Amino acid sequence: MNVDEKKIAAGIDSLHRVRESIARVIVGQDEVIDLTLIALLCEGHVLFEGVPGLGKTMLVRTLADTLDLAFSRIQFTPDLMPADVIGTAMIERTELEGFSLKFENGPIFANLVLADEINRASPKTQSALLEAMQERTVTVRGKRHELPRPFLVLATQNPLEMEGTYPLPEAQIDRFFFKIPVLQPSLEELVEIVGRTSGPEVPTAGRVMGPEELGLLQGAVRDVVSPPHVTEFAARLVLATQPERAESSLAIRRFVRYGSGPRGAQALVLAAKARALTRGRFNASTEDLEACLSPALRHRIALNFDGQSEGIRVDDLLSDILATAAEPRTRAEALAN
Repeated sequence: MNVDEKKIAAGIDSLHRVRESIARVIVGQDEVIDLTLIALLCEGHVLFEGVPGLGKTMLVRTLADTLDLAFSRIQFTPDLMPADVIGTAMIERTELEGFSLKFENGPIFANLVLADEINRASPKTQSALLEAMQERTVTVRGKRHELPRPFLVLATQNPLEMEGTYPLPEAQIDRFFFKIPVLQPSLEELVEIVGRTSGPEVPTAGRVMGPEELGLLQGAVRDVVSPPHVTEFAARLVLATQPERAESSLAIRRFVRYGSGPRGAQALVLAAKARALTRGRFNASTEDLEACLSPALRHRIALNFDGQSEGIRVDDLLSDILATAAEPRTRAEALAN
């Protein structure tokens, strides 16, 4: 094992300790934590969907503490303006020039940015995040400002209370790497939550690994091998979500307005690589694709009126796609072996 492989192995061990440290603060939500760590390794933004009080803010803050990353929280409201997010140019008095303009960083200049209730802000403010999420920069008065790396937007939205909210534009939704539902805890988990948080000491998490070690793992994700049959399977799954294709299923053609595009395929393969790396493997498998299918594609598929009126669930459509694509995948793996 060369030095880089040793560092990567040590980084994977540290990531497992990060997972354990988060679990000391966050009760349950194992899949949410695992998927968030995968998105972090891929430098991908995450959209959490769940009712208030399920620990979404605590999860992001704890993640920042364990990785020693700068954390910022933005509470999105209808009166929030773009300058409140990205910053603004301020007039500054100087001795030599009299007055000059100085850019004051907004709260988006952090490693982990929690966009709380993102769908409560107006489309104008939501669009202020587009450049930051895609380019990792913001432009003010024609000048580009680099955001710190790593940079991730972790946004939340409440699926129940829709009054006074603005649906996220499709272009912004597509820039989220994962959409992760945060569900209510079970009876045992709720009892443990109450026990942990009602005592004299509230659990906290300290630094486990630093940005340098995280950056090494993020670079290693790109080096994980995705065999041709795995990449082809991912492309086949994405194409199967598009209703305009003749080979799509009847349910997709009947209930879907539009399906996933290239960003979905990219996210799916990259997530599979990251999942494989967290498990000590340097090649992605179809099992990794299947595990990441719903979080990578569920927000990239829009139901039409019929699908919404009949209560069709996108996750069920993705399960059907996976079931019908399983046999060709098996043949491709047999040929590869």
